[in-house]
Amino acid sequence: MIGRRIRYMSRYREIAVALARHGFGFVVEELGLRSMLSLPKRLVGNEPPDPKTYGERIRMVLEDLGPTFIKLGQIASTRSDLFSEDILRELENLQDHISPFPFSDVRRTIEKELGPLEKIFSRFDETPLAAASIGQVHRAVLTTGEEVAVKVRRPFIETIVEADLEILRDLASIADHRFKWAARMRLRQVVEEFAEALLSELDFASEGNNAERIGAQFAGDESVRVPKIFWEYTRQNVLTMEFIAGVKMTDEAGLAASGHDRKALAERYLKAMLHQILIEGFFHADPHPGNLFVLPDGSLAFIDFGLVGRLGPETKNHFISLILSMLRQDTDGVIRTLLRMGIVPEDADMEQLWLDTDRLRDKYTGVPLSRIRLGDAIRDLFQVASRHRIRIPANLTLAGKAILVMEGVAARLHPELNIMEIAMPFGNRLIRERLDPRRVAGRLWKSVTDYGEMLSELPQDLQSLIRDLRRGKFRVQMEIPRLELFLKRLERISNRLTFSILLLAFSIIMTGLIIGLSLSNHPTLLLNSPAIQMGFVIALLMILWLMFSIFRSGRF
Repeated sequence: MIGRRIRYMSRYREIAVALARHGFGFVVEELGLRSMLSLPKRLVGNEPPDPKTYGERIRMVLEDLGPTFIKLGQIASTRSDLFSEDILRELENLQDHISPFPFSDVRRTIEKELGPLEKIFSRFDETPLAAASIGQVHRAVLTTGEEVAVKVRRPFIETIVEADLEILRDLASIADHRFKWAARMRLRQVVEEFAEALLSELDFASEGNNAERIGAQFAGDESVRVPKIFWEYTRQNVLTMEFIAGVKMTDEAGLAASGHDRKALAERYLKAMLHQILIEGFFHADPHPGNLFVLPDGSLAFIDFGLVGRLGPETKNHFISLILSMLRQDTDGVIRTLLRMGIVPEDADMEQLWLDTDRLRDKYTGVPLSRIRLGDAIRDLFQVASRHRIRIPANLTLAGKAILVMEGVAARLHPELNIMEIAMPFGNRLIRERLDPRRVAGRLWKSVTDYGEMLSELPQDLQSLIRDLRRGKFRVQMEIPRLELFLKRLERISNRLTFSILLLAFSIIMTGLIIGLSLSNHPTLLLNSPAIQMGFVIALLMILWLMFSIFRSGRF
C-alpha cells in the first residue's frame, strides 16, 4: 500500500486538490491525505460556503479528475439504492470534456492490432464522428465495400484506469475505517462493483459479443436493428461494426423532418426494451436517446453496448415479483420477496421496513395504472431498501435505471402514451410462464433431485460429523440477540437465588442454635462459648456484606 502511494503520489495530490477546490476539504482531512501529501492547511481548511448543491460539486470533482472518474460517475448514476435523487440527477449530466486523440495514435493502434490500415480500409476518415473517455469512433469503408464505424481505444487508457482504480480501492479502505457511512454502505465492495463494470467497458471485443447477443434477440424482427460486428477486424482495442445511417433520437429537428409516427416509435422502443429486460434477461443498460437511431424505414437501431445488464432466472423472478407486488399495492408481497432474495440484514428493523414500504404503497393507492411511472415506483422502492441497508443486486438496479430511462425517452417521443398498457402484456406473459405446468413440474423435479442428492450425501456427512466429534474438533457457535440484556437478566436471577440461599443458611443457623439451647443442660454455657460467639458474628457479617453487595449492584 505504501509503495502504491509513493508510485501514484502526484495522482493522489490531484484528487485531494480537486476535492478541496469544490468544498470537500474536510474529506481530504478525514482521509489523512493532507498530512500524507504535506498539503498546506489553507488548501483544505475553512472552505467558504458554496452556493452549488452537493450533487453539483460531486459532478464537478469527477469531471475535473478525468476519464476514469467520469465513467465511474456514469455507472454510479444507475445506483438509486445508494445515492439520493439530487446526486443521481447530477451524475446523469456528467459529460466527457475531452478532446479527440490524434489520428497518428488511431493508425498506430489499428496497425498493431490488425495490420496495415490501407490493406483493410479503402477509405478512413481522419476526423472522428465522436470522442469519449474510453475511445473514439471513425467512419470508414472496408476494401470489400462495406461501410463501417471503427471504434478505437484511447492510448494508455487501460494504464490510467487501473492506476485510478488502485487509488480508489485504497481510499475506500481508509474511508471504511474512518467513516460510519462508508462502512454502512460497504464502500470497498461498491468500488469493486463499479471497477468490474468499468473494466468490462474497456474490452471492445466484449462489447461486440454484447451487440451480437442482443441482435440475436431480434432475429427476424425488422423493426429493431443492431449493427453487425466484423469480427475479423475486431480486437480488444478496436471494434469494427456496421455503419448505421439514421436520425439520432436526440435530433428533434431531424425527427420532425422525417415524418415518422412518434407514437409508433415510442411503442416500438418500449417493446424492444421490455423484451430485453423481462423476457430475455440480457439488456442494453444505457438506452438513452444518444444511443438510438431512427432509420429511414422507421425501424430503431441500438448502438454502444459497453454497459449491459444480466438477470438470471431467479433474479428475474424476484424482480418481476417486486414489480407486481408494487402494482398490486401488496406490502407483504414486497417484504416476502426481499426476504426470499436473502438481502435483508439480520438486524434490520422489520416493523419499520414494513411501515416504510406500506407508506410507499399509499403513494400509489387509487392512482390509475395509466398514470403510474414504473421506473419511479422501482426507484422509490430501492430508496426505501437503501434506508434499511438492504443491498439491491447491481443488475437489478441496472434494470430499474434502464426502465426509468426507457420511460423518459418514450414520454419525450409521445407524452400521452400509456406505458403501463404496453407493459401489462409482458407481465401477463411472465405470470402465465411462471404458472405453466411444465415449468412448475420442472421446479418440483429440481427440488426433488436436490433433496435426493442431499439425502444421498447424508451418510458421508454423518461420518464426517462423527469423525470431528471423536477428534474434538466439533465447534458450536451460538448467537443470542440482545446478549447484554440477557446477561443482565441472568445476573438478576443469580443475585436473587444467592439472597434466598443466604436467608436459608441464616435460618438454619438460628434453628440449630435454638435446638441446641433447648437440649443443653447448661444453655448459658453454650451461649458464652467464644467459638460459637465468634462464628455467629462472622456468619452475620458475611451475610450482611453479601446482601449489601447485591442491593448496591441494582440488579435484584
